[in-house]
Amino acid sequence: MNKLLMEENDRLQKQVSHLVYENGYMRQQLHSAPATTTDNSCESVVMSGQHQQQQNPTPQHPQRDASNPAGLLAVAEETLAEFLSKATGTAVDWVQMIGMKPGPDSIGIVAVSRNCSGVAARACGLVSLDPTKIAEILKDCPSWFRDCRCLDVLSVIPTGNGGTIELIYMQTYAPTTLAAARDFWLLRYSTSLEDGSLVVCERSLTSSTGGPTGPPPSSFVRAEMLASGFLIRPCEGGGSIIHIVDHVDLDAWSVPEVLRPLYESSKILAQKMTMAAMRHIRQIAQETSGEIQYGGGRQPAVLRTFSQRLSRGFNDAINGFLDDGWSLLSSDGGEDVTVAINSSPNKFLGSQYNWSMLPAFGGVLCAKASMLLQNVPPALLVRFLREHRSEWADYGVDAYSAACLKASPYAVPCARPGGFPSSHVILPLAHTVEHEEFLEVVRLEGHAFSPEDVALARDMYLLQLCSGIDENTVGACAQLVFAPIDESFADDAPLLASGFRVIPLDSKQDGPAASRTLDLASALEVGSGGTRPAGGTELSNYNSRSVLTIAFQFTFENHMRDNVAAMARQYVRSVVGSVQRVAMAISPSRLGPHAGPKALPGSPEALTLARWISRSYRIHTGGELLRADSLTGDALLKQLWHHSDAIMCCSLKTNASPVFTFANQAGLDMLETTLVALQDIMLDKILDEAGRKILCTEFAKIMQQGFAYLPGGMCVSSMGRAVSYEQAVAWKVLDDDDSNHCLAFMFMNWSFV
Repeated sequence: MNKLLMEENDRLQKQVSHLVYENGYMRQQLHSAPATTTDNSCESVVMSGQHQQQQNPTPQHPQRDASNPAGLLAVAEETLAEFLSKATGTAVDWVQMIGMKPGPDSIGIVAVSRNCSGVAARACGLVSLDPTKIAEILKDCPSWFRDCRCLDVLSVIPTGNGGTIELIYMQTYAPTTLAAARDFWLLRYSTSLEDGSLVVCERSLTSSTGGPTGPPPSSFVRAEMLASGFLIRPCEGGGSIIHIVDHVDLDAWSVPEVLRPLYESSKILAQKMTMAAMRHIRQIAQETSGEIQYGGGRQPAVLRTFSQRLSRGFNDAINGFLDDGWSLLSSDGGEDVTVAINSSPNKFLGSQYNWSMLPAFGGVLCAKASMLLQNVPPALLVRFLREHRSEWADYGVDAYSAACLKASPYAVPCARPGGFPSSHVILPLAHTVEHEEFLEVVRLEGHAFSPEDVALARDMYLLQLCSGIDENTVGACAQLVFAPIDESFADDAPLLASGFRVIPLDSKQDGPAASRTLDLASALEVGSGGTRPAGGTELSNYNSRSVLTIAFQFTFENHMRDNVAAMARQYVRSVVGSVQRVAMAISPSRLGPHAGPKALPGSPEALTLARWISRSYRIHTGGELLRADSLTGDALLKQLWHHSDAIMCCSLKTNASPVFTFANQAGLDMLETTLVALQDIMLDKILDEAGRKILCTEFAKIMQQGFAYLPGGMCVSSMGRAVSYEQAVAWKVLDDDDSNHCLAFMFMNWSFV
């Protein structure tokens, strides 16, 4: 493959030189030709579909009238030459993207720009499809570019050389609730080269290029696409070599400073566009060849459509465009959660449903929020949210969402946050070639709140899309999106998407300005409730931040709108609180106990606590709790988390009952609780009477010599189940100043009775 690509590169370099020469000659001919000889036979085609178009009043190329076909062809040929010089040459300073998956499953060679105008990415790879099919797929941008809201071809102009020029208006979604969405006004040129290669290249039409004026941006910010596109060369014996280049200027200066890295990262562009296109092509190639077999009787195209609908529904919720029917509800005084409503019934189910059956339907309500996270890898957080749903989800809210799909959809008048957690089972449906995205069904076990709710004690189902959970991937957005479905799970089932999106902020600076708190208000310097953490200006150069966006959608009846809005606000605030606590617990921070995200007063971050627990155990008992000598960084925390014995910490206060503050996975399993609910459990509530007596007897010994071995016995989980253990160890956990921080327990060989 390497040899083939090198030969391809040499051949294309020569092709570029030849095209640059031809382009210069053509430009010279166009400039010297009298205006009266210009062929205007297609001018009516250019103007069709364009309302309110006019020639640019101050073109920077006065000798070129780009509002006619000949002028547009000159722009197109210029774009072609620029694109080819980027695709196969050094017009952009390219550096190979790190963290790419090697081996036969790799999508190809990916590079990103360094120190150029805007951000750019390119990829090159082999695909077992013919060039025409590839071009057809890639031109259908909404099918593979998840951020593409719409792409309208407003004019099609055939060129004399057998090619086609298209004038295109494209809208894209904003990735967060904190900045406006972008749109593009583009010229796209499709043609064939002498060697049989297909080229599709595009660029923005601006005042500098001349040409027709595009639709007004309205609520969008007009972004610029510099020469981009794809080159497809057929290979002998079948298949094609593809070169893809994406080069855009997203007007980063128009967004809040803290978010600019999202718009200045070539790695994020590579993941979202360049690699997404290459993966999509490879996916279809493997499906076409029969390499991928999906169970459940679903066709791959149907499963892909489910993924696209979930992603699109979540993007619609985050952006809340006015032309989709969204309008903001007045605030309840807090600025942290935005609530919008959409009263169009087609928003939820579509026009194929008979709405006369639901006269009270009020519409769809969306509650959303964004916040900054410090030192929490996006992949790790989303993977945790996926695997530990009970840490943040509320059964009452899930029951309300599920009830909206029933024949009598409003059996639950309103959700009742506060229900106990339910267990969930993940049933895989499909995954993409490199396993970077999963489509799955989640089954939630049903519970009844009270005798009159027995009808609700049935299992509920969610269709869920999870992506970006590989920690080694650079620049990837991690996302968890889900929608309630009923048991029938029809192909046209309505999907009301909710979920989480975490995008890394690949900051170009380190220091106080780049080290703001988790509190969004202070980070964006709006509102008055923001505060900085005590150590906010003293962070070390290690600075990993990301922006988390949360959106939840609910249907409502007209007379219940205000109730549902209040519930949604309360629920999103509850989820934000849960996510912050989870982020604190799993943060592999290297900053020490006083920097980074806001924590509970005096609470060290997880990595520091793991080190203290291990070190204190060694000091007091002389033994090794973890293989600390061979561990560095996050590995210590991971080993503590996955330790087979139940390890937990509780507060060390003389004037109050000890309360649990931390437990590893085995500890949470033994107590039958979650990290969030753990802090509501007191030590004396889980020990039986004999255990409490032994602990009281041994407590002085623990405080004096630092540890004590406790005999086997019984305790009880938070759900009231009896647990036996063979032996327990209790020891004092000392901080870096050798002060008492908490009390640790390890229950060995425990099991439910």
